[in-house]
Formats: sequence, C-alpha cells, structure tokens
Amino acid sequence: MSDYLVRAIGFDGQVRAYAIQSTETVEEARRRQDTWATTSAALGRTLTISGMMGAMLKGNDKLTVKVEGDGPAGAIIADANSKGEVRGYIKNPHVDFESNAQGKLDVARAVGTSGTLSIVKDLGMKDHFTGQVPLVSGEISEDFTYYFANSEQVPSAVGAGVLVDTDYSILAAGGFIVQMMPGADEETTSQIEKRLSEMPAISSLVRDGKTPEEILHTVLGEENVRVLDTVPVKFQCHCSRERVEMAIASLGDEEIERMINEDQGAEAKCHFCNEDYQFNVEDLKELQSQDTDSTS
Repeated sequence: MSDYLVRAIGFDGQVRAYAIQSTETVEEARRRQDTWATTSAALGRTLTISGMMGAMLKGNDKLTVKVEGDGPAGAIIADANSKGEVRGYIKNPHVDFESNAQGKLDVARAVGTSGTLSIVKDLGMKDHFTGQVPLVSGEISEDFTYYFANSEQVPSAVGAGVLVDTDYSILAAGGFIVQMMPGADEETTSQIEKRLSEMPAISSLVRDGKTPEEILHTVLGEENVRVLDTVPVKFQCHCSRERVEMAIASLGDEEIERMINEDQGAEAKCHFCNEDYQFNVEDLKELQSQDTDSTS
C-alpha cells in the first residue's frame, strides 16, 4: 500500500487529528541517505511528523523543520508541503547504538537531549513564521508535542514510530497528531489521554497493517472520528540539473573560469536526495556563454 495521510476531526469538532503511513517515504530517505538503524529512526520520525504538519498548510505553503541536538547524529532537516511531498536528511547518517533500557532504538542518544527544534513556515508572505523551542527529550515525538504547546499554543499529542529490519530497511513507519481545539471539554481530553496510555507502539500498528484511519480509531475511538480527506505522501526532492546550472551561472564568469582552469569541472550534490550533478569543462563554458547571452 502506498503511503498516505488522513485529515480528520473528532468528538464533534473538539479535536483535529492527522494520521500517516510513511513506510515507503522513510525507506526512500534511508536508501538515499544510507542511514543506519538509529539514524533511520530519528530521520524517519522527523519526516513522518513533518509530513503531517505539511497537511496543516494550504496551497503552495511549505515548511522546514530543523532538529539540532548535541548528539553525534548532528542536525536533521526536513521540508514538507500541503501536497504530501516531504524530503529530509541527517548530517551524520552512520550513527548507531545498542537498544536503550526499553529495548528500543536509542534515538535520544543519537540526536542529543540538549538543543533546539525550529519550524520555519513559508506562507507566501513577505516574512516567514518561525517557531523555536528547546529539545525536551531528543525522542522527536515528545519534542514536537512540546513545540505545539509552547510555540503554537495548541495542546497536542504527537506520536511517530519507525521499525527497522535487520538489513536496515524500513519495516514500518507512521504516526499521528491529535490537537485539542478551543472549548474542548475535560471529559474528551481524559478519554483521549486514557486511550493514548493504553495503545500499542505506533510502528507496530503500521506493521500489523493498520491504516491511518484505523490508527485514529485506536487513538480516538471509531465512533468519534470523521475523516475529512486523504493525501498521498511521498519522498519528493525538488533539485534538478537546471537549478544547479542556474546556481553556477549566478556565480559569474570569473568564478566559472576558475572552476574551468583549476578544477577542470564542477560537482554538486543534493543534501536531501544525494543526487550527484557533474559538469565538465564544456558544460561550464556553455553556462558562461549563456550568461553572456543573457546580459548582452
């Protein structure tokens, strides 16, 4: 089944909810980044939650998530938009540890427990919305829960999980975000908190074949969920050879001439998808001539 997410409301509009299956998306990121088990979980959780946050946007709006902890994995960057397109990378993909005391991948050790989580939203206006909070655990889901409560003042429950196979491939990935709307009563909140405390790990639900709709049924109760729509989700990078050509051309003739004489070419690699773009001397000379043509 291809990845997708659902947008829903619950308890007669007291709750806004999202759930996602992101197994293929996280596997594509793992393959491109060559992440090891623990970094796959860290990057996968970030991508999963970013994908759901993208679904909160409209039109051509987009957002960038940055998790900067003091752990050896380094920064995690993810982009998402309202169309279900998400991409991301982790600075040091080859970080792995033994399981933690709970028998789970030690994501907090890889990410670090001190640092920041920041969200930049490009809503098509002159200034971007930026929110930033300190990391509270490095486990990713708890850090996003803290972000929503403190930066956006929306009480939320955020869950994301990734199961990694022995060959490092992704067995299952998914998540949910449940947000309490203004006026939500205490009984509804207590009921959701009880369900959350009793539910299995989100990744095991996905592994067992539960759909995003069924994940929300587990969190909220089937009778309390009304699905609004579904959105296909995929790893989608926006780099291209044309964009790299434009970037090189913008450097000017002098810098391109230096590349020709000193380096005999140029190479650019995309952080997100690891696509490698090679430019030989003839390619660079052509970019010079194009720049000349455009200014003549």
